[in-house]
Amino acid sequence: MKTIYYLILVPMVYLAFLVFIVGTIAKLAKIFGSPKNPSSTLQIYPQKNPPWFWALMDSFLMPSVRRHKPLHWVFLMSFHIALLLLIIGHLELFKGFNVFQFIPHEIFLGKGFVGLVLSLALLFFLFRRFASPVRDLSIPEDYYLLILLFLTVLFGAQMDWARRWYGYGELSVSDYQTYLTSLLFFKPELPAAVYQSGHSFMLVLHVFFANLFIMIFPFSKIMHSFLTIPMNKLRRG
Repeated sequence: MKTIYYLILVPMVYLAFLVFIVGTIAKLAKIFGSPKNPSSTLQIYPQKNPPWFWALMDSFLMPSVRRHKPLHWVFLMSFHIALLLLIIGHLELFKGFNVFQFIPHEIFLGKGFVGLVLSLALLFFLFRRFASPVRDLSIPEDYYLLILLFLTVLFGAQMDWARRWYGYGELSVSDYQTYLTSLLFFKPELPAAVYQSGHSFMLVLHVFFANLFIMIFPFSKIMHSFLTIPMNKLRRG
């Protein structure tokens, strides 16, 4: 069991990020190296609008979705806000890194509700694909990615819920910080609690599914997130 834990928590993490970096560079090189499509330069909006400002508005506030699918927009906004808070929380798991250093707060923000909001949003995105017309436009990859991301979030949130809501503190924030910081500096160290705690299987499953998602990401449709702002800028002129 210790060997499996180590393989998932150390070598697989490095492999996942290597595949992610190489895959992302290759994908972007392919996209930007493709011949330009003249029709894509048509301007949908008047030139008088500040293009970059409205491109940012389109990308982050999604006004078109809000107008036509308000419920979907609520879940999208909730998902992106919760995801941002989750990313901040993971960044703060690296020792010495404090995003909100002037504001006293715990790691993670949200007292466990960020993971809950993210989980509910992902379930909404998944189940809406079982109904027409979204079902007719969906492909197997759409379901696989949502399920994979949901499992990643669920097991990560379970660790936070266990610690905050049920007082299960065998694996502490300090243990997570030691683990992640050691990976960052290529001196991997697994705290003893990883092997001794009954809680640790959730960490291993969380990292396992996260590794899979990271490796698949550059080759999936989610890659559009890298291009949202440039594409909206192109539409704005």
